[in-house]
Amino acid sequence: MAQLAGVSQSAVSRCFRPGGSLSADKRRVIQKAAAQLGYQPNAIASGLITKRSNLVAVLISNLTNLYYPEVLAELTHRLDERGVRVLLFALQSESDVDAALDQVWRYRVDGVISAARLSAAQLRAFERHKVPVVLYNRFAEGEPVPSVCCDSIGGERLLVDRLVAAGHLSFGIIAGPHDSFVGNQRVEGAVTRLREHGLDARIVQGAFDHDSGAAGLRALVDTGERPDAIICANDLMAIGAIDAARHELGLSLPDDISVVGFDGVDPAAWPSYRLTTIRQPVRRMTMAAVTMLMERLEDPTLPHEVRSFAGTLIEGTSARI
Repeated sequence: MAQLAGVSQSAVSRCFRPGGSLSADKRRVIQKAAAQLGYQPNAIASGLITKRSNLVAVLISNLTNLYYPEVLAELTHRLDERGVRVLLFALQSESDVDAALDQVWRYRVDGVISAARLSAAQLRAFERHKVPVVLYNRFAEGEPVPSVCCDSIGGERLLVDRLVAAGHLSFGIIAGPHDSFVGNQRVEGAVTRLREHGLDARIVQGAFDHDSGAAGLRALVDTGERPDAIICANDLMAIGAIDAARHELGLSLPDDISVVGFDGVDPAAWPSYRLTTIRQPVRRMTMAAVTMLMERLEDPTLPHEVRSFAGTLIEGTSARI
């Protein structure tokens, strides 16, 4: 094909390599020759030459994927821009990582972005396999690992401060699953800040979904003393709590009770809810995660770093703040 196009073999290689440097004229000539010959580059063969699979594994829990699909969509888009394909591992829960990692090693991926909790032992396995990993929206457990996070604790502190300043004195918290790093961190942030204000909160367990939010609201109200404010570890549970408060208990928001969430998912802004929440900067976070991973593919000696992004307070009508 190089002979037909009248160019060097290296020019052909650059034409079909993502980000390859080549003039527009040469690219057109090579692509025309490729069409005449019916040529398609072989990604596997290219990987043998470059020693790269051009695959990045993304570990993400089903809960994150179902209720915050923007995360996966943005990660895929950012990697695709760099000519890298995503190998997706959707976990039923964050505790199902071991089985996924067995497959990750077999596919010999270039790197991993994990939106699921990894233990210290699992992180050490990445070092043994010489596969760089970047954690998305969680920190490492005792191991230095590149991480991108939303400041969950700071967001919860802001929500608590605004609720307390508005006169709320009795609080309930609907937590996420036991094995959710993000959910636990958000609950910890809210509880710690409430204690600093001299206040306590009743906590019920949820599952990051609508039904558990509704059940959590009922459980908190059934204790006999209705809380002034409900802090939910994510938006979907907050929406469930709002529906239960309005349609089952006949409560008015925010006059009778305030409900806040965390994430900034699209349904939270619907006119029926207008949820007060903290919106995560998903695009900035995913861009940072992809950049950090690609940098470490080029230079594995780069030091570990943690990039923390502040969320944005969205003042809806679900809470008096």
